[in-house]
Amino acid sequence: MPRVVLVYPEIPPNTGNIARTCAATRTALHLVKPLGFELSDRYLKRAGLDYWPYVDLHLHDSWSAFLLVARQQGGKLIGFSTSGTQSYTHITYQAADWLLFGKETAGLTPEMLATCEVTAYIPMAEPGVRSLNLSASAAIGLFEALRQTDT
Repeated sequence: MPRVVLVYPEIPPNTGNIARTCAATRTALHLVKPLGFELSDRYLKRAGLDYWPYVDLHLHDSWSAFLLVARQQGGKLIGFSTSGTQSYTHITYQAADWLLFGKETAGLTPEMLATCEVTAYIPMAEPGVRSLNLSASAAIGLFEALRQTDT
């Protein structure tokens, strides 16, 4: 099953909402430190409600620590970014893929995107809108990957 990775997330409710989506779909959630909040943050818990026991949560102390795990486990890295090169609907997803999302204020760095086999964007009709909310973007990407992999 594809995995969701939040790199340096900053806003507790976004992470909580994504955790709830991951719990509902039985998708592993990987958080790469530093985090912009404590995992005990009440806003994080409130957004995830009582679903935290169902979240397959993995914490990584750094980007390099995450990359080591990802390379050991296999699967391609798919970086979601407003500067992605392919629409998320034009990507062929596999069950072992890693869906990477960067922090709310800056996204994934150019160096992180360079490590990805594929970079994806979510098309938006209104050019005045810079990006979608992180939790919406993660849900959009995850559900397309799940649809394709039939998981």
